[in-house]
Amino acid sequence: MKKKVIGGLMVATMAFSSAGVVSAANIGHLNGIDLSNMGIETALMLVQSQRQQLLDSQLQNQMKEVQQRNNQITELNRQLGDLKRELDNTRDEKQKEALQKQIESLKGQIDSLGSAAQMDMLRLQSLSNKRNEAFDVMTDFVKKMQDSRNSIISNMR
Repeated sequence: MKKKVIGGLMVATMAFSSAGVVSAANIGHLNGIDLSNMGIETALMLVQSQRQQLLDSQLQNQMKEVQQRNNQITELNRQLGDLKRELDNTRDEKQKEALQKQIESLKGQIDSLGSAAQMDMLRLQSLSNKRNEAFDVMTDFVKKMQDSRNSIISNMR
């Protein structure tokens, strides 16, 4: 019975956390840890803490991507400013036309990166919400277990 409960717990947690695929062969194990000898509280705490660690890792990777995209946008804006200054100082019409085309091309790239940056920020917010949810689930579970223990102790008196 205990193995079935833990197995069900693992499947449900992995499904909701998008942490990975759970096969029938490793249902009683979590990253090499045998859950069958643990209490339900310990097993759930372990599963939730590993879920939180996975979400932390994904969150850090997403923050790096956002930072890289912001750096690309900054560099393109710098290049755009340089081209605009060069355009202002140029008197040759053919060179002005070439600079205008380069400026338009850079503006398109900046707009494209801006849209991608917005999507990155949405993913970042979603990961942050999932991470907070993992903490909430863990703290709610600990509180419920503590309340149950307190109730059992008070009933024994």
